[in-house]
Amino acid sequence: MLKQGLIIKGAPPAVGPYCHAVKAGQFLFISGQGPFNRDGSGVVQGTFSEQVEYAMENLRIILNGCGCDFSDVVKITVFLTDMSLFSEFNQIYSKYFNKDYPSRSCVQVSQLPAGIPVEIEAIAMCKD
Repeated sequence: MLKQGLIIKGAPPAVGPYCHAVKAGQFLFISGQGPFNRDGSGVVQGTFSEQVEYAMENLRIILNGCGCDFSDVVKITVFLTDMSLFSEFNQIYSKYFNKDYPSRSCVQVSQLPAGIPVEIEAIAMCKD
């Protein structure tokens, strides 16, 4: 099985030594995405909902750049710094998936890089 690290044009630059995604066979493993500006200028300011939306759009850019979309996602892991925002997170998240939802885990963490409130990683199964 081939393993290929991918850097996706238009996605926010990595804030460490990692790829946006790694493709291994039909599987695509996407690194955690947060509300980072795509021009590399740091964290997007705004409400929690706006930051979740931005993180999901960053995830979409990477999926699309790899020839996939949200319907190909089989697993999501969500990291929140405040679990009291779980319901608000779900309102935004649910806009990105049809009723055939991927499996998901959501955990509260004490801190995320650059003080962001949410980070989302995904595993997708690509069609090709």
